[in-house]
Amino acid sequence: MALLSDGEIEDRLASLRGWVREGNAIVKRYEFANFAEAIDFVQRVADGAEAARHHPDITINYNKVTLALSTHSEGGITDKDISAAGSFDEAEG
Repeated sequence: MALLSDGEIEDRLASLRGWVREGNAIVKRYEFANFAEAIDFVQRVADGAEAARHHPDITINYNKVTLALSTHSEGGITDKDISAAGSFDEAEG
């Protein structure tokens, strides 16, 4: 899996709602009505990540969940991260 160029990352992020680049990762913060909804979302993300064998860094702050994606084995952002971001958005419900 090859790293994406800066231009490729910008182009692909344009098709994703709310995702931004932070260094060698893409990041999105989700907000839910309460803690239980946030945890339900995290479980859906975990299930999808396991199936895809590509896992985000997850931070939970009560009703807010932040996901960060980077292909660590490649040292940055790849198509795998962009694809995972789209699938996690679908899990938002």
